[in-house]
Amino acid sequence: MPTAIAVTSADLVLPAPDRHTPPAVTLQSPEAVDLEGSLAETAALLERHGYLVVVVPSSLPPAFVRRLHTVRAILESDRIALLDIDLPPLGIALLVRQLRQLSICDFSPGVLASAARLLAHYVYAGALLGTVARLDRVPVSLKSHAKSWMPGSQFAVLANPQPRLVRLGAQGAEPLPGPDFGTQLTFARGQLTSEWVAAELAPAWQVQGVLESPLPADSARWWGTPRLVEFAAAIPDISVLYQLVASVRRADCHWCGLELIGDRCGFCQAPLAPPPLASAS
Repeated sequence: MPTAIAVTSADLVLPAPDRHTPPAVTLQSPEAVDLEGSLAETAALLERHGYLVVVVPSSLPPAFVRRLHTVRAILESDRIALLDIDLPPLGIALLVRQLRQLSICDFSPGVLASAARLLAHYVYAGALLGTVARLDRVPVSLKSHAKSWMPGSQFAVLANPQPRLVRLGAQGAEPLPGPDFGTQLTFARGQLTSEWVAAELAPAWQVQGVLESPLPADSARWWGTPRLVEFAAAIPDISVLYQLVASVRRADCHWCGLELIGDRCGFCQAPLAPPPLASAS
């Protein structure tokens, strides 16, 4: 069985792009199941899959985060990776789908887990907002705050990979910077009525396709308003994702021994060991 990819909310699981991509596991919250139930659930996943990679949103309630770490500690398992990901909800859903795609490839669990940080850099995640008065995830100028109170104002906001905020219709405003590689755009409608994402942003970003998805439950809280259309663009092709991950140099974690890419182990979070000092000749 491939490494299990787990999420903390069912609405972070997008439809599979093909029949080969496995589903993600949705872990139950502390409100839905007690600690004993969480332990049994996780132990069963490890028994079946061997390794478990959990994508943990930065906005996850502290009680849920504590439960995840408690379960890992009680099971004393180095086969559970808890990946802290600071992306908007729809961006996380796309990243989860990419990890699901890659889970059937020949990558080791350590490489798969540490690949999440690499792939997150290639997710362009943002939203069209009716107000930025309560937006605290992206820097907002005092002028933009004032403009958000004007009737009909709309703001295009990019949270990842680099924060950017543009008021639509503002004279001389630069467009949102988009990816310079092939992506597919997914968007989800909140309470804002607008076709801007599909009609204007998608052509400007030259995406390979546009899909609509239900809005994740946490999106309104993440963006500070229900008046939004959330969007995210990411690489859809598994062969491109494979080449991207495979091109990175691999190393063995000096702490737990698993393979990793990048500068940190996805399972034990140990940093990459520094190279040995060259001996004097």
